[in-house]
Amino acid sequence: MLTSKEIRESFKKFFEEKGHKVVPSAPMVIKDDPTLMFTNAGMNQFKDIILGNRPAEAKRVTDSQKCLRVSGKHNDLEEVGHDTYHHTMFEMLGNWSFGDYFKKEAIDWAWEYLTEVVKLDPNRLYATVFEGYAPEGLERDNEAAGIWEKHLPASHIINGNRHDNFWEMGETGPCGPCSEIHIDLRSDEERKLTDGATLVNKDNPLVIEIWNLVFMQYNRKADGHLEPLPAKVIDTGMGFERLCMALQGKKSNYDTDVFTPLIYKISELSGKKYGTDTKVDIAMRVAADHVRTIAFSIADSQLPSNAKAGYVIRRILRRAVRYVYTFLDQKEAFLYKLVDTLVEQMGDAYPELPAQKELIKKVIKEEEDSFLRTLDNGIRLLDSFIKKSKDAGKENLAGEDAFVLYDTYGFPLDLTELILREQNMGLERDGFDKEMKKQKDRARNAAAVEATDWVEVSQGEEEFVGYDLTETPARILRYRKVKQKGKEYYQIMLSKTPFYAEMGGQVGDKGVLVSPSGEIVNIFDTKKENNVGVHLSYEIPSDPTEVMTARIDKVARAATSANHSATHLLHEALREVLGTHVEQKGSFVSPEVLRFDFSHFQKVTPEELRQVEHLVNSRIRMAMNLEECRELPIAEAREMGAMALFGEKYGDKVRVVKYGSSVELCGGTHVANTGNIGMLRILSESSIAAGIRRIEAVTGTGVENMMDNLQDMMKDVAGLLGGSADIKTAVTRAIGENADLRHQVEEFMAERIATMSREAIASAKDINGIKLVSLSGIRLPDIVKNVAFTVRRECTDHTAFVGVTVSEGKPLLTVALSDDLVKEGLNAGQIVREAAKLIKGGGGGQPFFAQAGGKDAEGVSLALEKIMELLHLK
Repeated sequence: MLTSKEIRESFKKFFEEKGHKVVPSAPMVIKDDPTLMFTNAGMNQFKDIILGNRPAEAKRVTDSQKCLRVSGKHNDLEEVGHDTYHHTMFEMLGNWSFGDYFKKEAIDWAWEYLTEVVKLDPNRLYATVFEGYAPEGLERDNEAAGIWEKHLPASHIINGNRHDNFWEMGETGPCGPCSEIHIDLRSDEERKLTDGATLVNKDNPLVIEIWNLVFMQYNRKADGHLEPLPAKVIDTGMGFERLCMALQGKKSNYDTDVFTPLIYKISELSGKKYGTDTKVDIAMRVAADHVRTIAFSIADSQLPSNAKAGYVIRRILRRAVRYVYTFLDQKEAFLYKLVDTLVEQMGDAYPELPAQKELIKKVIKEEEDSFLRTLDNGIRLLDSFIKKSKDAGKENLAGEDAFVLYDTYGFPLDLTELILREQNMGLERDGFDKEMKKQKDRARNAAAVEATDWVEVSQGEEEFVGYDLTETPARILRYRKVKQKGKEYYQIMLSKTPFYAEMGGQVGDKGVLVSPSGEIVNIFDTKKENNVGVHLSYEIPSDPTEVMTARIDKVARAATSANHSATHLLHEALREVLGTHVEQKGSFVSPEVLRFDFSHFQKVTPEELRQVEHLVNSRIRMAMNLEECRELPIAEAREMGAMALFGEKYGDKVRVVKYGSSVELCGGTHVANTGNIGMLRILSESSIAAGIRRIEAVTGTGVENMMDNLQDMMKDVAGLLGGSADIKTAVTRAIGENADLRHQVEEFMAERIATMSREAIASAKDINGIKLVSLSGIRLPDIVKNVAFTVRRECTDHTAFVGVTVSEGKPLLTVALSDDLVKEGLNAGQIVREAAKLIKGGGGGQPFFAQAGGKDAEGVSLALEKIMELLHLK
């Protein structure tokens, strides 16, 4: 039986022998593409080739690509683990042809690999072909069907509809028919009873799609019509885990050696046995699946967070924690203990895992600990919601309350439902679904982008000249109008451009396009879209066919470049001072500031920060010239010692940026000499996640501005201290004097509180067997509280203190009760909560002491009457 490692290698070797270039997997987390957060298919890294935005370095390519899907066809996050063949993170085996071979070779080679190389039973295989779609004038894919007829009987070739058998990259762009290969893994007895052809694409867990052959031959325009692609593309994707299931004779992906080592480890750590309890099995599958996704994402430098891709990873992690918490009885961090097993299993194929194992474990553990605290807090809040509902005589919890728990506190809905069942309550699910729909609609509307077709103006490809020039003559190649978040603007592509498009943490350039007549079109930003620079403007030239002058904002570019070059020097200095474990985990570079994220497991001390800062500034003063190598083979770059970042996709040719001993792979803009940076000053150092620190700093004029502000502040402080030149001595003296004054005030306040307490007790009234001690008027809240506790301490028998006071125009209600009154059933917290309604406020406390503030001072008399009524003193 072939192991999963052998299966992966056999696929790549087969297509390599067919003239394909084997390329490494792209990162699972996508950077610099606003349309996609994660690699969800093997074709993502080739998108710009398919769109014609760059030429293919190799006409034939093959790889094994790590992918992540949490939504889409047949796959929703909440279903993963409940069946046997869907996953969040999975591997996709693929082969591509860019304008080379087409349907015949794709189908013949797929059949050869499946039946001759890995020797699947041909009688168990089925192929689907596109049946056509009359509204768009698309006929049945008879070409693909004819090729399949050489390999399969007609009964095993099935027509598929537009949904299943017509692949599209998006609402517009490359598309075409596809041909899926399905396998029937049922027993011979079951196959005799029911024909496998009737179960294809019917969600049968044992009659499943394993390979999809996509034949891209059209380009869909914005108005929906299709045009033939000038260069046809083959794009295939085979589910690695499903292929392993078929070849290893299993009925579930989770029973293959892709997952069994993880499940064995989960069983060992939890003390639960896999295969004996359905809920336990689901929890184990969820944990095994999700820990892969989380670990690979962190290795690709995507940390769990509350925004965008980070939010997706946090959501997946929390789902796994929730399952092991509820069904495996794990009340402490658990998932991080599986990382060693995952690394042993997949580290050979994906070296980023062993290289970052400790960071992955630390991040996962901290996230688990945090969410477990959230679960505890959520359970307490849910208890309060349940009590409120029961007190109101309700049998169901309001859907809005459940949504608050889910959305604000990250509390899982199914855990809410489980606890409700234990309390013999239900959930108003309609209310929850209504709130969820509102949230999804808000997110969809915020992300929605409407774009017209590109208007072609000139032929050619964009050339970036921004490393050498700040302005250049250029033609507009094409433009289109885009609408997003209620704003309309144009995307413009130029034949030649000095504008750097936002990438690698560096912001995009701003500037202008100037026509021969002097017309100026402002460019407010430059973005990357499918690996091409797109210039954003609220207008287009009156004559787009003219040769324009493309000119960047030189001042902003210079400041940005200084900050970017400073991050390289900072990176090197951090590694020298803290250790070579330091690796860049993210950055942001703008004209105003630089931000640098790096791996380190403890706070950087002030002494270390100063040492780093001094190292950087010494290298700035050395005025080192930029040494730059463009289009350098990546192997040569590595030999030079160039730093490559995990989570970044590098091509065969790279750009190396070198200042002295600092050598990094980088596509950003940089200063010609480190002396142009001027100086670096660190503003702050903080933690952003487990094992990840962040430094913010400024350079050049940013340092000048900071020093000016600091100097001005020192002058102001000196003025406040009487113009003293020795500010430190003056501040020390002022602090001492302030401490003496504070001590005197505290003594005075203590005497005042004692006096007020004696006077209040002396004025007490006995009503219905209770000594009523009261306080009113304009009083500071702390004084009222101290008087209340003094009264409680000195009057221990049937005594109630009632304070109805005002401070800074806001009313305050205070009730304190002796212990015997509490034992008799009186509750200060309940009393002030009820009375606070009359001053438009709220509050609470303990049965023996409580306070409530409000907005309406005119209601204090009514509030006092309510307190007297609740104390049974009326």
